Amino acid sequence: MITEPQTNYQADDRGYYGDFGGAFIPEMLYPNVEELRSQYVQIMQEPSFQKEFNQLLKDYVGRPTPLYYAERFSKKYNTKIYLKREDLCHTGAHKVNNTIGQILMAKRLGKNRIIAETGAGQHGVATATVCALMGLECIVYMGAIDIERQAPNVARMKMLGATVRPAMSGSRTLKDATNEAIRDWINNPVDTHYIIGSVVGPHPYPDMVARFQSVISEETKKQLQEVEGRENPDYVVACVGGGSNAAGLFYHYLDQPEVGIIAVEAAGKGIDTGESAATSALGREGIIHGSKTLLMQTPDGQITEPYSISAGLDYPGVGPMHANLFRTGRGEFISITDDDAMQAGLELSKLEGIIPAIETSHALAIFEERKFKPDDVIVINLSGRGDKDLNTYIEYFKL
Repeated sequence: MITEPQTNYQADDRGYYGDFGGAFIPEMLYPNVEELRSQYVQIMQEPSFQKEFNQLLKDYVGRPTPLYYAERFSKKYNTKIYLKREDLCHTGAHKVNNTIGQILMAKRLGKNRIIAETGAGQHGVATATVCALMGLECIVYMGAIDIERQAPNVARMKMLGATVRPAMSGSRTLKDATNEAIRDWINNPVDTHYIIGSVVGPHPYPDMVARFQSVISEETKKQLQEVEGRENPDYVVACVGGGSNAAGLFYHYLDQPEVGIIAVEAAGKGIDTGESAATSALGREGIIHGSKTLLMQTPDGQITEPYSISAGLDYPGVGPMHANLFRTGRGEFISITDDDAMQAGLELSKLEGIIPAIETSHALAIFEERKFKPDDVIVINLSGRGDKDLNTYIEYFKL
């Protein structure tokens, strides 16, 4: 089910989360965005949409995903750690929850051509997957550098019938792929739907993506009730680049003040090294890809190139939901370096037999610096599996 927000931390009717959000778009994009904004809630609430969405989540994606008690990992850090196993979704990450929802949205809007941007490649694979499922043309924009470091995902997209177009400008990573996708959408407004992969972009995208991903926290509440006798953990933890996996885990806990929200960003080689993606520490208010948010930028407003060993976290901004969580103090933001993330990924592999995506490894790394009580219940969103990152793991650890 996709439930209605009833909270201070959700988007209002104009797409604002407190001071952040909105739709700052060129006039040529207005018809595309307005068509979606005026219909998305109504379409999502249609019984036929709900039925098809939930059926595909169950039979195609493989939901519900398990809530796994990581016993050996918990013992090491003397607290109770549960992993929400989004890595077990079809395609290997949480991204498919959103692409299933958006492909059904596109069909109801009469679109037959799909474009997307991708960084780590998981959203690109998830988009290519649902386009193959529905028989729609798929074009994925991906930074040239990300194409090199995520070669297995590029191959998957091509096998699924997608066209992968490299972004050659700027840092040639996620930000630049997003720019290329927006240009395409401006040029093809009638037949094309742009599936944004995270809780970024102009309204209604942050809210729509968060709603599709909210199945994560909805399941978590039911599963925790079964194993702990209560719906609410003490803490929910997720890595944040743009922030869709975090939005999904946080969604149903946003207005539960007894649940601590911890968002984990990529510090790269260190917050003050000039090679980082820690938006909460380094960002100022600005506008990127159609929304007002926290953004890494120079004093004169030029976007700073982000860096992370993780292709999915090197985004120079953060979704407006998360910017508001940071600004209001509702969320605790922790920055984790490349080195600490890589060690945490190896540690989970050896302790639990689960190789996590490097994005997720950032969230797993907080236990070295953030202490919890022995009876605290902590849910971490294990947002993706590490298959796509094996080359990075191999190079880093000289395996």
